[in-house]
Amino acid sequence: MATMKQQVMTRPAKNGGEAEIIFRDVEIPKPGAGEVLIKIKRIGICGSDIHVYYGEHKGTGYPVTQGHEVSGQVVETGEGVVGLEAGHKVTIEPQVVCGKCYPCRHGKYNLCEELKVMGFQTTGAASEYFCVDQEKVTRLPDTMSYDDGAMIEPLAVTVHAARRFEEISGAKVAVLGCGPIGILLAQTCKALGAEKVMVTDVSDRRLELARQCGVDFAVNTREREFGEAMAACFGPDKADVIYDCAGNNVTINQAIGSARKGSKLVLVAVFAEMAKADLFTLNDHELDLDTTMMYRHEDYVEAIRLVEEGKIKLQPLQSMHFPFERYLEAYQYIEANKETSMKVLIDVD
Repeated sequence: MATMKQQVMTRPAKNGGEAEIIFRDVEIPKPGAGEVLIKIKRIGICGSDIHVYYGEHKGTGYPVTQGHEVSGQVVETGEGVVGLEAGHKVTIEPQVVCGKCYPCRHGKYNLCEELKVMGFQTTGAASEYFCVDQEKVTRLPDTMSYDDGAMIEPLAVTVHAARRFEEISGAKVAVLGCGPIGILLAQTCKALGAEKVMVTDVSDRRLELARQCGVDFAVNTREREFGEAMAACFGPDKADVIYDCAGNNVTINQAIGSARKGSKLVLVAVFAEMAKADLFTLNDHELDLDTTMMYRHEDYVEAIRLVEEGKIKLQPLQSMHFPFERYLEAYQYIEANKETSMKVLIDVD
């Protein structure tokens, strides 16, 4: 029986305790009809994974095998698989949906009433090999690196988020928060035709990285009030849309309190706790508060196109690599370098 290593987080870093990640030997799966066996090459660690690390992700129990931002190479295909063959570079769309509920029946399967996500509510791809239905597999260009391929998932998040504002072409856009998603979203808005993009953060290092990735304005809101900065960057009409990629009471209220009346806000970040937001002003200014949830296949296709056309810079966001067997050290690195670390990648090969 051929075996492989599979990552398992058995306990989180919670209440002063240390997280534990082990590796177990399991049988390499054999692809059945309609399935694809993939040799995993890279795994990205995202903010949701970090919530799991700290025991703060609702709906995720332990032990859990992580891994939802991945790239790999097709090793074997099962009967009936079309369009994929051994050697192809691929990524995985990690949503597991029922296909029967109202959102699924109407093409919005990212909102499935029974939605599960690999690496959280179901087994993730943090293993040497991973077997998955062909419908979850998206081919990558042969010229794309495995590093960039592992970042198509978070980029698809920002493509879906950007499109929540239908008039993005020609728009003036503000993005609060310069984590990986914030900087990717700023780039995505520019790539989709936004006229000007302003980002905010309280870290000068992150703001400088955003500048390197092509944003028009980068503002430290410890030093300058958000609404004043918008007026200075865009004129008195301020931004057409504001995206909150920080997800805390300060940023959501900055957005509500400073938005142009009748404009739109999009909440991209995930709040870890119940929010305290100024709903009086939201109502009084007739603001549209919208949200965004993951992505659909068309967002993956668009994300790949934008990278292929050189409109998105991924490499500047790739902070550090760790070998597979040092998975826990990757989290410890992120914990020790919260301001400077962006996308940390696990090398499985």
